[in-house]
Amino acid sequence: MKDLRIVFMGTPEFATTILAKLVENGHKVVGVITAPDRPAGRGRSLQQSHVKQYAVEKGLKVLQPTNLKNEAFLAELKALNANIQVVVAFRMLPKAVWAMPEYGTFNLHASLLPDYRGAAPINWAIINGERETGVTTFFIDDKIDTGEIILQEKTEIEEDTTAGELHDKLMVMGADLVLKTLKLISEDKISTVAQPQNKKLKEAFKIHKETCQIDWQKPMDAIYDHIRGLSPYPAAWTHLKNGEEEIFVKIYEAMKEKTHHDLRVGDIVFDKKEMKVAVENGFIKLLEIQLPGKRKMKTKDVLNGLKIEKNAQMA
Repeated sequence: MKDLRIVFMGTPEFATTILAKLVENGHKVVGVITAPDRPAGRGRSLQQSHVKQYAVEKGLKVLQPTNLKNEAFLAELKALNANIQVVVAFRMLPKAVWAMPEYGTFNLHASLLPDYRGAAPINWAIINGERETGVTTFFIDDKIDTGEIILQEKTEIEEDTTAGELHDKLMVMGADLVLKTLKLISEDKISTVAQPQNKKLKEAFKIHKETCQIDWQKPMDAIYDHIRGLSPYPAAWTHLKNGEEEIFVKIYEAMKEKTHHDLRVGDIVFDKKEMKVAVENGFIKLLEIQLPGKRKMKTKDVLNGLKIEKNAQMA
């Protein structure tokens, strides 16, 4: 049985859950690498990463390099004397970092590699209407998410699952998969599978504001998947053309209503309690939305204070 000395690398809540699982299961975490503190909020005060907050609370050694190739950082990292590195939701590592430990560096990725390599695998799996996804551990190499696969675990995506719900599910699954991977490494039972090189792959590009805009001309299912694949963050959005006014609207929750109608795509049907948008073969009923300068609210509550013109449209 190998005695593992772990350096953990990660930044957001997703990574914190995995780090906590390592600590709770008695693994020796000799150092934590996370993003530098960033200005945040209206006061622009420095905000610690989710991982740093947990690591400090547990008394773990924390390093926050701005440059992963910096010689002083590399010396500090080497001095931790780790023999395995675990990476979860961090950034691309230079070879000087990932090749340093004796037993290598492995990453947890929230998809069934080789599909959905990249920054937003959870969002894109839902946006694309997938019915299955999972988590993968793999040894890091010199490209993004291309290294040899160690373990994978699959899960179903329900028709109404949001990105937030899938995030939380994969976070728990991922923590268990990391533990299983470390057990294999400690017992010297690792076997890996190379990722196919020539397969046409589904990508998980970084989400930008333009990505989030709803195209109401698309099929109903595609619009619905787009909304739930971006909920609760960063949220799908559209413009409400309301008379002379054009209002930026974020949509967090919706449902499909398949029916025949003779309305134009984008036309709005509403009363005091509900609002729905005409699409091909039916309507998208808006359940939770957010207007500029407001918190997100149930649509029926928004309608209490919003006067909608008869010819209003989503565009």
